Amino acid sequence: MADKKDKENTEEPEQPADTAPEAAGADEPQAGAEAPAADAPEAQEAEAADAPAADAADAPQAEEAPAEEAPAEEVPVAEASEETSEPAQEAPADDASEDDAEAAPQADAPAAPAAQQLPPKERRRQARSAHSGEARPARSPEERHAERVETRRTKAVRRRARRLQERAKAAERRSAAPAPEALAPVHAPVEGKRKVRQGIVVSDKAEKTITVRIDVARRHRRYEKIVRSSNTIHAHDEQNDAHEGDVVRVIESRPLSRTKRWALVDVLERAR
Repeated sequence: MADKKDKENTEEPEQPADTAPEAAGADEPQAGAEAPAADAPEAQEAEAADAPAADAADAPQAEEAPAEEAPAEEVPVAEASEETSEPAQEAPADDASEDDAEAAPQADAPAAPAAQQLPPKERRRQARSAHSGEARPARSPEERHAERVETRRTKAVRRRARRLQERAKAAERRSAAPAPEALAPVHAPVEGKRKVRQGIVVSDKAEKTITVRIDVARRHRRYEKIVRSSNTIHAHDEQNDAHEGDVVRVIESRPLSRTKRWALVDVLERAR
């Protein structure tokens, strides 16, 4: 055991020898860094020497540029031709503008008659739309009243003319329309069949009036028995010809009084 420890102690001093190369390697980069630093002035001197050479090389190019620009002086000839063509193009434009200016009054000329052909209501509406809205000068009450009276008079004249025109149109339409067909009468013009009855005079006391009893005998619908009934009516006797007990014939007539709806036709049999 003691021998191993002694060997280890003898081997430990050799470590500084191994670190020596590392130190030498660390010093070499510093030397390499110093070398480029020394070369830097030389590179600057080389660039300075090359700069005149580059200027000399650029000088011929600069001298050749004017030679190349020389043909540019011929461009004004082309520009002159373009300028001459532009006025030629502008001339038709001016002619077109002159034609438009001449056509404008011609277009405005039909517009004026068209405005005159508008109805009065449309013309008033256009006048109101064209009004600038400026306030009129102050007027006295008398002037305002006179203006109202004049306005009313103007409106009355227009209204009268319009009504006369409407009446004339209506009369023309009526005259042009065909005559209407006559309507058929609701009731036939012929007289209907009036009732006629025969009876016995029971009273002739009233003036121009007789009381007539009408006897009716008919068979019963179910029992087939003869059923006798009578009713009295008042009849008009204009000549007072009938007397009590006479057999007379009467006919239906229009209402002659509150109770008379019949009239005497003739006397069939005199009373005994």
